[in-house]
Amino acid sequence: MKRLAIPLAAALASAVLLHFGTGLHPVAWLTWLAPLPVLLAAPRVSAGRAFGAGALAWLGGQLQLWPYFTGTILIPVPVAAGLLAGPALLYGLGVLLHRSLLARRRPLPAAIAVPALWVGVEYLMALAGPHGAWWSLAYTQADVLPVLQTASVTGVWGITFLLLLVPAAVAALLAPGQEHRRHVAVTTGALVALASAYGFARLGTGQDGERHRTVALISTDNPRDTQDLDSPQGRDLLHRYDQAIDAAAAGGAEIVVLPEKTFQADTPRLPPARPGVAVVAGVALDAGATQANTALATPTGARYDKHHLIPGLESDFTPGRALTFLDRTTMGLIICKDLDFPWLVRRYRQAGATALLAPAWDFDEDAWLHSRMAMVRGVESGLSVARAARQGVLTVSDTRGRVLAEGRSGDRGMNTVYAELPQQGASTVYTLLGDWAAWSSVALLLIALARLRTRHPS
Repeated sequence: MKRLAIPLAAALASAVLLHFGTGLHPVAWLTWLAPLPVLLAAPRVSAGRAFGAGALAWLGGQLQLWPYFTGTILIPVPVAAGLLAGPALLYGLGVLLHRSLLARRRPLPAAIAVPALWVGVEYLMALAGPHGAWWSLAYTQADVLPVLQTASVTGVWGITFLLLLVPAAVAALLAPGQEHRRHVAVTTGALVALASAYGFARLGTGQDGERHRTVALISTDNPRDTQDLDSPQGRDLLHRYDQAIDAAAAGGAEIVVLPEKTFQADTPRLPPARPGVAVVAGVALDAGATQANTALATPTGARYDKHHLIPGLESDFTPGRALTFLDRTTMGLIICKDLDFPWLVRRYRQAGATALLAPAWDFDEDAWLHSRMAMVRGVESGLSVARAARQGVLTVSDTRGRVLAEGRSGDRGMNTVYAELPQQGASTVYTLLGDWAAWSSVALLLIALARLRTRHPS
């Protein structure tokens, strides 16, 4: 029993920290501590127990997502079980790799291998799965602006790397029988200092450019479902939005964004145009045998079809392929889940977009997380984002991830949020180089694995 006490206690401690430091409502500073208990225990227990402690820690910390996976977004039970068990096994392998390198007295590779492996896991899931970079630990730091700026250089991969490097380095420094600890301290300290200095410096430069346009985000959660424009309920909802748009125009709004799939129609119809006001609305558009999840703009007539559809929930819709701009502007149109995909937003920035207008539809409990994913995309590629969500949060953010305006969608009446949307931005390192940090992490992992083949000279 005594032999089991250390790994079980470590697994429990890490699971509790992961529970509160990750998920839909993470506490940012706890994320940095979460891996530490199992990594500290790893060199002090057997290989099997180190692996088991890591796997149990991840599984225990992520069980909170089970109701969300199976009940809210209706992922089939076997798939949801795999989404929890698969990463748990990989997390356990990361702890085991850390232990194995420490056993060979390789503290620096031991510290680097853990974040390198996990970045590789996140990147593979983003490439192979239908949910993009939804799984990244980086979003836990979305409200920690100095840390968030790292995304403009490395994408989310650099933030994830730092989140796991720090506890892995501390564990390596405190592991028994290690030499060359100074290399671990210097390397980790230099990376953290560099990221911090860059983050504060980028925040200090302010927003790129001085051009702004007033945007209004309008949403109601009553009714919660998409309404057919030809039904009495649809006409009533259209009338209510018309009134809200008139009020927003009177308040100085030049652009109005409504939520995703607000209306259902068989022709591209929108609220009537107002002089000097562009309206972007989400419409479930029937086109014979197919449907499209569409963002329609008036008076320009611009149309964007959602690229990345939710498996199961949107199986009847046909995905789009093209980028769409609001007339001859630098404002791109995008829809909800598309903002989970860094590559799509990067394409918009490379095409000249400096702001994105995003109809969206959340699921109440994931409102904060999904709004922050959109915000992180803006920081990565140097865009401002105006996102109007039903059952979620109305959020306007700038290229640094600063929230310019925010409010909940209206439970009963209409809720309107105003902000000055920046119209200029600058390309980031991530815009230019893409996922170089993910590939670098894979290379570091391979180097660490090669170090397993050699033992430290006695």
